[in-house]
Amino acid sequence: MGSVSLTNIRKSFGGVEVLHNVSVAVNDGEFVVLVGPSGCGKSTLLRCIAGLEEVTSGDIHIDGVRVNTLAPKRRDIAMVFQNYALYPHMTVAQNMGFSLRLARVDAAEIRAKVERAAAILGLEELLSRYPRQLSGGQRQRVAMGRAIVRNPKVFLFDEPLSNLDAKLRVQMRSEIKQLHQRLGSTIVYVTHDQIEAMTMADRIVVMRGGRVEQVGAPLELYDAPANVFVAGFIGSPAMNLFPARLSGGSLVIDDAGTLPAGPDAPAGDRPVIAGMRPEDMELSDDGIPAEVILVEPTGAETQLLARLGRHTVVVTMRDRLDARPGQRIGVSVRPGKLHLFDPATETALRPGPAAQAEPRLAAR
Repeated sequence: MGSVSLTNIRKSFGGVEVLHNVSVAVNDGEFVVLVGPSGCGKSTLLRCIAGLEEVTSGDIHIDGVRVNTLAPKRRDIAMVFQNYALYPHMTVAQNMGFSLRLARVDAAEIRAKVERAAAILGLEELLSRYPRQLSGGQRQRVAMGRAIVRNPKVFLFDEPLSNLDAKLRVQMRSEIKQLHQRLGSTIVYVTHDQIEAMTMADRIVVMRGGRVEQVGAPLELYDAPANVFVAGFIGSPAMNLFPARLSGGSLVIDDAGTLPAGPDAPAGDRPVIAGMRPEDMELSDDGIPAEVILVEPTGAETQLLARLGRHTVVVTMRDRLDARPGQRIGVSVRPGKLHLFDPATETALRPGPAAQAEPRLAAR
């Protein structure tokens, strides 16, 4: 396998710069996910690694070798696309072995590699079928198998699950993660789905507007977001975020009431952006008064949409509540679970323990 190092990557299309000085290091054998909203530059960055886009400036190293001027086929990478890109007139076996045929690999070796990849992916019984005879999940496995037979240094995945239904996406998430564990391969994976990123990645790179916002392990980003954007993007339902004020060790929420800010809150009287994850909020008789707007039972959880002063918040409860719209409740946040951000810079005012840990995937 191989490492990937991106140093000060800039990419412009004409006069429009879409990647702004991006630097990321991916270690050998890591599963790194690039995540962010549409248009944040994650797919462009992946295509730059693959050699499908030429960088405007900066350096790309794969396994220590600078590859900026190398053609895609010489970078020793394999890419799995969103649309599978299978040849309809070829069988599964022929699709999986096609790149090896182009490289003039011996037929017996091609057959052995295809059969090995088919065994890994559970495709042994499908090798003689054509793509039209396969389900969406089976086609995705074939596309992955075509990458596996090449035994590349780095696997690149560009939103490979976007065309699958919800149930199949969950299944394929698990299969890709297990594939990574079996092969020990280096994977750079692009998605806009933060649930995919949280469940699959060793490290997550959160991007916005062609820039890296934060890099870290999934729970590091979840527990200690560096800024308001990461706080609102990572987590489902999203973190509740609204303006408030610190005063005398308390968090003052408009005219709704006050909550303890905690012992490590910044001193003084100042405006803040308060962040509360729905699952960190709880019903409390001495909490801030709120009015229930909507009740959404999901089985394992109940989500309450409530009005807290001038703000709307989501509260996630494990209990099955007999709550009704219009009902008055009291809400509070669990000790140590309040997030505070500077309203001017939108950066975190107090990093959690995870944010203070030594980073293992660097971003400049």
